Amino acid sequence: MLGYDGREVLAVFVGGALGTLARAAIETLVAPEAGHWPWPTFAVNIVGAFVLGYVATRLPDDSYRRPLLGTGFCGGLTTFSTMQVEILRMIEREHFALAAGYASASIVAGLAAAWVASEWARR
Repeated sequence: MLGYDGREVLAVFVGGALGTLARAAIETLVAPEAGHWPWPTFAVNIVGAFVLGYVATRLPDDSYRRPLLGTGFCGGLTTFSTMQVEILRMIEREHFALAAGYASASIVAGLAAAWVASEWARR
């Protein structure tokens, strides 16, 4: 039988619930219009990349804060699948430049956010 730490599982669960609630609230309050830049998804993904960059660099592996914030909160907050659906909808509506810009900006900004947070955490 595989062993697991119940407190770590609880940390992931609580973090995931909080991240998911935060994303749902943001998506509800600032719902994007079809054919426009999906700011809520873009913002939560960039913030999640930043937090994950900091958490992965700064917090020790044996801390329950790492699974709470990294795996749980960031996993619940960010949404790669929603980003993909938004890109597909842009393509279906023939907003090709918007789709390419959104995909590119999401990747570049996410990597930049994670790098900045990681560098900040090292100082």
